[in-house]
Amino acid sequence: MRLSIYLSLLPVCSLLFSCKENAGAEAARHPDSVHACMQVPARFPQKDSSTPVLSSGDTSTANMVLIPGGTFAMGADTNQANADEYPKHEVTVSAFYIDRTEVTNAEFEKFVRATGYITTAERKPDWEEMKKTLPPGTPRPPDNQLVAASLVFKQTQGAVDLDDYGQWWAWVPGADWRHPEGPGSTIKGKEDYPVVQVSWFDAMAYCKWAGKQLPTEAQWEFAARGGLINTIYPWGNEHVNAGKPKANTWEGKFPYSNDKKDGYLALAPVKKFAANGYGLYDMAGNVWEWCSDWYDAAYYKRANRHSIDPKGADKSNDPSEPMMPKRILRGGSFLCNDSYCSGYRVSRRMRSSPDTGLEHTGFRCVKKV
Repeated sequence: MRLSIYLSLLPVCSLLFSCKENAGAEAARHPDSVHACMQVPARFPQKDSSTPVLSSGDTSTANMVLIPGGTFAMGADTNQANADEYPKHEVTVSAFYIDRTEVTNAEFEKFVRATGYITTAERKPDWEEMKKTLPPGTPRPPDNQLVAASLVFKQTQGAVDLDDYGQWWAWVPGADWRHPEGPGSTIKGKEDYPVVQVSWFDAMAYCKWAGKQLPTEAQWEFAARGGLINTIYPWGNEHVNAGKPKANTWEGKFPYSNDKKDGYLALAPVKKFAANGYGLYDMAGNVWEWCSDWYDAAYYKRANRHSIDPKGADKSNDPSEPMMPKRILRGGSFLCNDSYCSGYRVSRRMRSSPDTGLEHTGFRCVKKV
């Protein structure tokens, strides 16, 4: 991205220069990755200054599914896969409970009412933290940019350069979980929609209050596979756009023309598409889901041939942005399309800074047996 554009859209910090520089070589290795270098931009980086949260004391497993322990082959199942999905390796996970759906607006509102929690998007960014992850000498943005805000998707009028993410992401003051598209938008009447515009810190705070955890990347993938072996999607191998709609994704030409064959332009309520073999909804599409793990591009290469309940890397390692720590996201979203981001594949790994909230990012929780 040109420096002038970068500075004008400074909060989209994951749109740094390495993506375009590496796109050609990466595309030659993995067809999906020329436009998949970073689909999830980052908000202004800042440390976790979340409102302290106490557990609610709830020990129930209502609206959760018990996933039996088992062993599976974790990693790439198709030539669409990126380098960080290789090699496929054997993983064993112990039994655990997982939410049947993404955490909804109604559930998150209950948490906020009980705790008074203030999300990342509702707080002013901290320039002192932000500049630690930016190139030396990056100028301080103007005060009117350093305000409570978040990133909102803006459909373009026509075809654009898919390496220039600033074309469809906008830094919108006043965008937060209650106003996911900015001032004037609302979640009223959308209580059964997944909560979005939540950072990894926000998701962790909710989990603490609910007596749960974020899933590890291994737990998430095992659950997403729904008991199927080495298939591409949670429902099997039938292409996402073949047959009846199976997930909320971008059907058409991204990011300007959506055919809405699945019935939705943007977010969908939970449980609108068939569950996978474990009875879990939206393990593909609708919203990206936070996992507990640090992102490490080379983690699979260093993993044991047979890992038991892996917790992921000890620290973040994203060669494209070594200064910016990243956490794992899984599952894809309503913006995913094969021409840009096949995030609905069960092995697909994505990453973003833990302070990031976006219009297509949410989470679900797990609980120990």
